[in-house]
Amino acid sequence: MSSGTDLSAFGTDPWWLLVAKVLAVFVFLVVTVLAAIYLERKILAWMQMRIGPNRVGPAGILQSLADGVKIALKEGLIPAGVDKPIFLLAPVIAVIPAFMAFAVIPFGPVVSVFGHFTPLQLTDLNVGVLYILAVTSIGVYGIVLAGWSSGSTYPLLGGLRSTAQVISYEIAMALSFVGVFLFAGTMSTSGIVAAQSQVWFVFLLAPSFVVYVISMVGETNRAPFDLPEAEGELVGGFHTEYSSLRFAMFMLAEYVNMTTVSALAATLFLGGWQAPLPFSLFDGADSGWWALLWFVAKVWTFMFVFMWLRATLPRLRYDQFMAFGWKVLIPVSLAWVMAVATIRVVVGPESELLTPAMVIAGLVAVTVIVVVRQTRTRRGGRAAPTGGAPRTALVDPVPFDPVAGGFPVPPLPHQRVALDPSPQVDPVPTQETRHA
Repeated sequence: MSSGTDLSAFGTDPWWLLVAKVLAVFVFLVVTVLAAIYLERKILAWMQMRIGPNRVGPAGILQSLADGVKIALKEGLIPAGVDKPIFLLAPVIAVIPAFMAFAVIPFGPVVSVFGHFTPLQLTDLNVGVLYILAVTSIGVYGIVLAGWSSGSTYPLLGGLRSTAQVISYEIAMALSFVGVFLFAGTMSTSGIVAAQSQVWFVFLLAPSFVVYVISMVGETNRAPFDLPEAEGELVGGFHTEYSSLRFAMFMLAEYVNMTTVSALAATLFLGGWQAPLPFSLFDGADSGWWALLWFVAKVWTFMFVFMWLRATLPRLRYDQFMAFGWKVLIPVSLAWVMAVATIRVVVGPESELLTPAMVIAGLVAVTVIVVVRQTRTRRGGRAAPTGGAPRTALVDPVPFDPVAGGFPVPPLPHQRVALDPSPQVDPVPTQETRHA
């Protein structure tokens, strides 16, 4: 599949240019994290009709820097019952793969840097996308080891949740890439961007794009899928026992991972650094350093979606989250891969009808999914027909009291809450009733 990819432009840079690229990628990620923390607070405040940070620097723009200095000066506590070597190593394991994944992300085409022509990309591989999947999968070991080594119940539960979460949504994410590989004919990131010169894959593979966007939110443990660190259930989750710079490393890894999956989404489905309409109609709109502008704009579009979801949606229940991944995303991805392969064989990979056929197939697939979902939702809330078996036949006949143990807990799917009438409260006596 990857034999036709031309990677001759990589591996020829002088050492000083290679070091400059590494530093540029590192600075880009660190600045993006600082900006994302500040903008997320301001966007959440705007959506929730609050003010947000406005004290440190003009309009609060130095708030992220001040928070970084503050958290660095805090005392780094190590609880007595932890496995110290693993406890100290876990944040490092979480943050390093997050930076490594950006090594094969294309920022732009070949440009001239002090007379040397080089692509705006650190390096590339014939299996570049698989490299990103492999590296980002290692990062979850940091979360799992952090929860296990803390020697506490809540961090352990957060680590176990993160393991199950990554296993579930990594499968759906990988399946969403198959259609991209079929159309691009390569797993190289630069080759995938070049294959979208005529039409972006988001239009040809709309269901794959939707599955990937959902999976990338679940992969990064972001709301509404932030189950490994649910403060309402697990105090703080896997990082409950961490403080100071070690806690900051987990936060850094989360935001860098957000940037990585956003850049991968732009690369695989939105044409990478290529200019969008109507700018693509102008000659040279995505050539040279202009391409860097379009790439950063696409990345920040997905970053805004992350923040929008956090401000809008409540956290899912854990069983709902896992059921959605295994019962919805994975079957839909498998069915769509089969549909893509069938259409390419029937219509022909070189046919002019392939693009409209894929667009129509994507719209039909999305419509069918929405209709089936709404039908099942209505059917679940509809009462049982007359003469049929009651819908409560599978429900526990014993009413469930959510506060029986002194602490409110949600009912399981097979339980029903006892609807006891509220106690009668005597009205407050008024002046007339007192005289009476």
